[in-house]
This record gives sequence, structure tokens and C-alpha cells, in this order.
Amino acid sequence: MQRILITLGLVIAGVGVLYPYLKQIGLGHLPGDIILKGENSTFYFPIVSCLAISLLLTVVFNLLSK
Repeated sequence: MQRILITLGLVIAGVGVLYPYLKQIGLGHLPGDIILKGENSTFYFPIVSCLAISLLLTVVFNLLSK
């Protein structure tokens, strides 16, 4: 259990470090992401980006588990 938590923490830290570069390639602003802009507020829900990341992580973890 400790190994999983340490690995998860390192992955989150890695994504945090790579975030500016991921933003440049368009991850987080894919077609299908919901953006609602009001006069004083903005609501952003990256549903397609979440699905893409989930699919990628599923494939990676399935390859690593075998």
C-alpha cells in the first residue's frame, strides 16, 4: 500500500511539473470540454480531457501489470 501511495504522489508531482508543457499541446482544451462564461464567472469542466487521460492511464497500467 505504501508503494502505491508513493508512486501516486510522484505521478501527481510529475504532472504538476509538466503542466505548462501539457497546456501548450492543448491537453485540457479539447473539443467537447465544457466552458460556460458568464459576466462575472467562468465554469470549466474538462470532460473529454478527463476521458482521454483515463483511457491513457488504463492502457499504461494494463501493460505494466502483465
